[in-house]
Amino acid sequence: MAARTTRSSSKASPKLTKFEIVGTGDYRYQLDDSWPKLPEFWEFTLCSDVAVDSDDKVWVFSRGRHPVSCWTPGGKFIGSWGEGEYRDPHGIFIDVEDNIWLTDTQLHIVEKRTQDGRLLLQLGERGHSNPTVSQKGDNGKPFNMPSGVSIAKSGDIFVSDGYGNRRVHRFSAKGELKNSWGRSGDGPGEFALLHNIGIDSRGRVFICDRENSRIQIFDQDGKFLKTWSDVLSPGDVYFGPDNLCYVAEQGRPTGVSVFDLDGKLVSRFRGGPDGVTEAPHGIWADSKGDVYVAEIGQKGHGQRVRKFVRV
Repeated sequence: MAARTTRSSSKASPKLTKFEIVGTGDYRYQLDDSWPKLPEFWEFTLCSDVAVDSDDKVWVFSRGRHPVSCWTPGGKFIGSWGEGEYRDPHGIFIDVEDNIWLTDTQLHIVEKRTQDGRLLLQLGERGHSNPTVSQKGDNGKPFNMPSGVSIAKSGDIFVSDGYGNRRVHRFSAKGELKNSWGRSGDGPGEFALLHNIGIDSRGRVFICDRENSRIQIFDQDGKFLKTWSDVLSPGDVYFGPDNLCYVAEQGRPTGVSVFDLDGKLVSRFRGGPDGVTEAPHGIWADSKGDVYVAEIGQKGHGQRVRKFVRV
């Protein structure tokens, strides 16, 4: 990718923090506070989301001067792009071909880009929103503040639309709208806020219905299947090759929960020493099972990405 040349800081990186082990069962973790090794004059600002590609490179989507940045598993800076192109970065997703999918709530778009930033596909009209047509958000057209994107095995594109509309939109791989569902409310198939979206290996669509403090699960035609309620204001969901579901929880206390695909809790850590998580907003895991959490808190508090090493 087109890397930004930046001199690394000469400051010594701190060693792994001697925190107590967090998590439960076979899925326990320890914070690596040496990750990342920030270049000199660099700071993370409002880290909205994080994703990991097939080479375990870590991609961060943030609301600072360097919206899209790439890092090695060891935390070394590789490069960045997107400066000046985004207004309110929110969701990032990496597909099986290592393309980068980005969602901007204020520009009302979803983009598909190569790893060097070349635009391949754009959904939505840049800077233009389609407002809801009723107070309940029925029939809202794409997009009004979309929040996240996930890609099915078929190549179909699913978008959580999100803050303005209360809808899920399904597109073909070419970007043609196929179907939509959802409305405002707290019943099955209704949403208070679709904060992000994921698709598991069974093809089910998971919606982080954050303000209703639940995850709703659908088939790809929009049929409601079930609800997971053992979560606190879920902000993001990631499905790993281990067939586990990783959830970033934004409630109080904040934290991370890991479930199997049937909804059985296999690991959880909330709060903890030094506030292990302060403002989790996005989550992903790498091939080793190490977990990355993007945080979007106040300046000086929780504006960071944290790496939790599986032990």
